[in-house]
Amino acid sequence: MSEEKTIRVMIVDDHAVVRGGLSKFIQVYSDLELVGEAGSGEEAVQLVQRLRPDVILMDLKMPGMDGVAATRAVREKCPSCHVIVLTSFAEDGIVQGALQAGATGYLLKNVTAAELATAIRAAHAGRMTLSSEATEVLVHATTQPLVKADELTEREREVLGLMVEGLSNQEIADRLFLSLGTVKFHIGNIYSKLGVDSRVAAVTLAMQRRLV
Repeated sequence: MSEEKTIRVMIVDDHAVVRGGLSKFIQVYSDLELVGEAGSGEEAVQLVQRLRPDVILMDLKMPGMDGVAATRAVREKCPSCHVIVLTSFAEDGIVQGALQAGATGYLLKNVTAAELATAIRAAHAGRMTLSSEATEVLVHATTQPLVKADELTEREREVLGLMVEGLSNQEIADRLFLSLGTVKFHIGNIYSKLGVDSRVAAVTLAMQRRLV
């Protein structure tokens, strides 16, 4: 296949073993070329302008800048770069957040090599590919009533706002002069009211629905 048609791929994952496996997968296909790897969202943002990949395989749960934030940042730096989220889970809020950040695809890591190669080619052509799990999450989200800001207590909105700012539980406790246990209690209530089970999902929904 001619060099002009080779799809340039970058891998973003904090686990070296995962990056190694994906690298070997890419080498199997003559129309795919691995142009770079990043072990964090921050590193991906730094590399993307220099490498200019066609498609980025993006993990979600990484220390520091997570995959949703990294997707948004790399799309701002390189609008022509297509991002496929490649993660181990599909949760309410996170799928929507990734797509709103500019991801072209959302796949789970149990995807087959052939399915991933097809998704990379589709992303390069501007077509979206979603795993069945991600599709189910989106369908489920459309049937759920929207949480309103007034359903959260004033303290819960304060805690959620600091979560959106990226503060840790301990930092939130220090800022609000609360015990760590009290902060965890409020966060548990926030998760319950928003119908999520992770910090990323809660923050994503808070931004989507302007709860804070």
